[in-house]
Amino acid sequence: MAVSKIKLELSRVIQGGSRLGVLKGLGRTGQHSLEVPGCLLYTHCGAVPHLTQDTLHTLGKLPSVTQVSLDHLAEHQEVLEDFKDGFKKFSGLHDTVLFCSLHDPATLNPTGYTTNKTASVWGSGGRIELTAAKFMALQKLVRPDCYVSMADGETWQDNTSRKRVRKSVERTLAHLDECLLVQQVSQELEGAALFGAVEGGDALEERARSARETAKRPVAGFCLDGLQSGRLDGTLRKQLIGAMTKELPEDKPRLVQGVGRPDQVLACVEAGVDLFEGFFPFLATERGCALRIRFDAAANPESGHAAPPSASAAEPNGDQHPDDPTRMTPFEMDLKDKRYRDDFRPLVEGCGCYCCRNHKRAYVHHLLATNELLSRVLLMLHNTAHYLAFFASLREALAADQVDLLKRRVLAQTETNA
Repeated sequence: MAVSKIKLELSRVIQGGSRLGVLKGLGRTGQHSLEVPGCLLYTHCGAVPHLTQDTLHTLGKLPSVTQVSLDHLAEHQEVLEDFKDGFKKFSGLHDTVLFCSLHDPATLNPTGYTTNKTASVWGSGGRIELTAAKFMALQKLVRPDCYVSMADGETWQDNTSRKRVRKSVERTLAHLDECLLVQQVSQELEGAALFGAVEGGDALEERARSARETAKRPVAGFCLDGLQSGRLDGTLRKQLIGAMTKELPEDKPRLVQGVGRPDQVLACVEAGVDLFEGFFPFLATERGCALRIRFDAAANPESGHAAPPSASAAEPNGDQHPDDPTRMTPFEMDLKDKRYRDDFRPLVEGCGCYCCRNHKRAYVHHLLATNELLSRVLLMLHNTAHYLAFFASLREALAADQVDLLKRRVLAQTETNA
C-alpha cells in the first residue's frame, strides 16, 4: 500500500529547540503544505464554530489542515456507513487536509474510563467505548488524511502511580501496533498519515521511553499527549517535551495537544514543538472575549500580521491562572464588561479583520449584552484572524532571530495583568 508522503523541511533550528520550516506532502496526493510552527484549523464536525464556510473564507489564508475529533464523529457512525465516501466529502470540505484526533482539545472529558483494551470518547449522547478495532473501523469511515493513534492519556493526575504511568505507555504502544496492522491492509486508509501518540504522564524517563519506542514504528509524526493546559505547570511541561524531543527524529513533525495560550505556545516551540491545535480562539469567543496578543507586525492579520494592542488596551481584566483553560487569560478583552459600552475603538488597533474594519468595541459589547448570535460570529472572525497572525509573527521572529523580543512582548502581557 502507498505510504504517507509527509516530509518536514527545516530551514532553521535555533539553540537545538525552536524549529522553522515547512511541512510538505500533506494530503493523500501530497499537494498541500503547512508552515511550522503553525496550528490546525479547529472545527466541530468540520465546521468552525459560529462561522459558515463563506464567512470563514473571508479571512483569506487559512491553515491547510482542518482538525476534527472522534468526540464529535463517533456517534454518527451509522450515517458515515450509509454515505460510504468519507467525512471530507460528506461535510463538503474541499482543498484541505483532514486531521482526526481522538478528543476535542477544547473539552475536558471525564476520566477513569480507560481499560486495558479500550478508550472512551464523549458525544452528545454520552460515553462511547472504543477498542482498537472499533477505533480503526471509525477511521476507515472518516477517511482522514492524517490521524492520531488510539492512546491511554489518563495519567496526568497528581496521584498517578509510576506503575499506572508505565502501563499507559505500554497500552499506547500496543494500540499503535494494532492501528498500524490495520492500516497496512486498509484501502480506505491508503496513503493516510498516522501520528503516534507519546505518553508518560509527568515521568521524564517514561516520556523518553514512549518517544523512543514510538519513533521505532513507521509513523508520519508524533502527538505529544497529556500536556494539556490545566494538567501541569509550564516548567514541568517544557522539561517533559525536552525529554521526548531528544528521542524523536528531526525530520518528522511534533504536535502537542491541548496547548493554546500564546505564552505556552512560545515555551513549547522553544522546546521543539512544531504544531498546535487551533482551539484557543474558540475558547476566547465562548467567554465573550476578543484576543489581543502583543506582537510586532504590520497592520493586517489576514496577510499574517497585526499591530500590537495599544497601551490603553492593556486593562487588567485577565485572570492569572496560566494552566486553567476554563478561565480568561491576559490575552483577552472581556467585551461583556461595561467599560466597553462607550468605547468606539476597533477591537485591536491596526487589525485588518472584518470585525475591526467595520465595527467598534461598543457595538460588540451591545451584541453580547443582548445575546445576539452575531456577537460570536464577529468575535470568532477576529479571534481566528488574530491568532493566525500570532503564528505568522512567530515564524517571522524565528526567521529574523527576534524570538526573544517577541517573547518579552508576549510575557509582558501576563505581568501587566498580574
